[in-house]
Amino acid sequence: MFLTDLANSGPITALEKLVAFTEARQRMLAENIANIDNPDYRARQLDPKAFQESLRKALEARNERPTSEFVLKGTDEIRQDEQGHLVVDPSEVPAENVLFHDHTNARVERQMAAMAENTMMHQAAIELLRSRFEGLKAAIRGQS
Repeated sequence: MFLTDLANSGPITALEKLVAFTEARQRMLAENIANIDNPDYRARQLDPKAFQESLRKALEARNERPTSEFVLKGTDEIRQDEQGHLVVDPSEVPAENVLFHDHTNARVERQMAAMAENTMMHQAAIELLRSRFEGLKAAIRGQS
């Protein structure tokens, strides 16, 4: 119980949600790129700004009551299930002006840029999470 409480305190839970979000977004972006040449395919999106805002609010609520459970308020695209796992439902990317000649709404350049941004966010979250676990491991072993 103590170790579970310790692992779920502080930023660890928020970092786990961020990793889950970036993983789901990476899969969705890869799907968009894989289907870029399919006629009538509509690209999907997961809005990182909306997720970050939801994450910020959850962290603020946790800071007000440190012993409370970490609850991520849902948006149209993300929510937290009963077990605390992140569930995503990507929305369709709105067409900017008109659809392309093949009735798609995706541009490979934008998808690749979003993928690069998402990869950096994922790597940063993984590195922060790794350093937290290394700190916990050192504390358990009695090392400073």
